[in-house]
Amino acid sequence: MKVLVGVKRVIDYAVKVRIAADKKGVELANVKMSMNPFCEIAVEEAIRMKEGKTATEIVAVSVGPKNAQEQIRTALAMGADRGVHVTTDMRLDQELQPLAGMSGFATRFTTTPTPGTHRRA
Repeated sequence: MKVLVGVKRVIDYAVKVRIAADKKGVELANVKMSMNPFCEIAVEEAIRMKEGKTATEIVAVSVGPKNAQEQIRTALAMGADRGVHVTTDMRLDQELQPLAGMSGFATRFTTTPTPGTHRRA
C-alpha cells in the first residue's frame, strides 16, 4: 500500500507572526518557514507503517511556491520515498483554498481495481 502524506509549509512555530500592512493576511517576507508540526507527525506515522510492513511506499506531497521544496526535502530526509511538488504562485494564506487542487491529485493515487484487472497508481 502506498501512503500519501500531505506536507504543509507554514511559518515556523518560534517566529512571531506579523499582520501585513494591508490587513488582509500575514507578513511572509523574510520569515522563517518550516514543515507544519502535525505534518511531521504524519510523516513519522507513515514511516512506522512502512517499518511494520503495512505500507510499501511513502509519497510526500506539497502544494505551494518553489520554496515548498524545502519541506518535501525534510520529509525525504525523515524517510519518505518520493516527493511531489504541485507548484502554484497563489498566496497560500489568502488565495488557495485548502484541498482545492487535491481532489484530482488524490484521485490519481487512488486505485479502484476492476475484476480481472490490476491498476497501479
